[in-house]
Amino acid sequence: MLLLYFYLFVLGAVLGSFYNVVGLRVPLKKSIVAPRSHCPVCRRNLTAGDLVPVFSYILLKGKCRGCGTSISPVYPLIELATGLLFVFAFHQIGFHLELIVALTFISLLVIIFVSDIVYMIIPDKVLLFFLPILMLERIAVPLSPWWDSTLGAFAGFLLLFAIAIVSKGGMGGGDIKLYFLVGIVLGFKLTMLSFFLATLAGAGYGFSGMLLGKYKKRQPVPFGPFIAAGAVLAYFYGEEIIDWYFTSFLM
Repeated sequence: MLLLYFYLFVLGAVLGSFYNVVGLRVPLKKSIVAPRSHCPVCRRNLTAGDLVPVFSYILLKGKCRGCGTSISPVYPLIELATGLLFVFAFHQIGFHLELIVALTFISLLVIIFVSDIVYMIIPDKVLLFFLPILMLERIAVPLSPWWDSTLGAFAGFLLLFAIAIVSKGGMGGGDIKLYFLVGIVLGFKLTMLSFFLATLAGAGYGFSGMLLGKYKKRQPVPFGPFIAAGAVLAYFYGEEIIDWYFTSFLM
């Protein structure tokens, strides 16, 4: 089991490195294949030794081997988080087809996290790539009842669409479309919970940012990272959270 956990961590970390590239290049309409990864300052192409997930960053002390420019800690953190989430997904689900759904869902959310936190963009290309995959996976591994995915997808989409209309643009189009995919995976009940958790976290972050002077009133804040966090929490702990709520406050 330890070897399996290690394998999943390495797989997640390697894919996390790739998801960094996707999240940073796709919003700019750049190829994810060429050019090779390089330092944005000295333009030096990165070697295999520079690209070992997490460990290269530690060994190089967070600096480019060529010019010494500091490397954003976002890169190793995404690699580490993806590896840990892959391990956690297997720990929670085990040898079940649902694990494939979980790993695909995590992959989508990691890419969205990167693109939205850097550019405040959730690329349509990424959503359109994952849409048929998640639909097919939910057909192969359906929720109970089977139509819950469809209900969750349209409920999530329409909820955010309504908020965007009422708030006159307070919700981005990418967020609206992302929630269609979230609904496919989570179903109606957990989709609503994920939105509540995302909104709670986003509001707390925004309010704290205003108190610290980081954000001004009505300044847009990327919501994608909070959607990702809320969706992951709802996916793995949604039923427990709902049970705790009803037990603690309604009984």
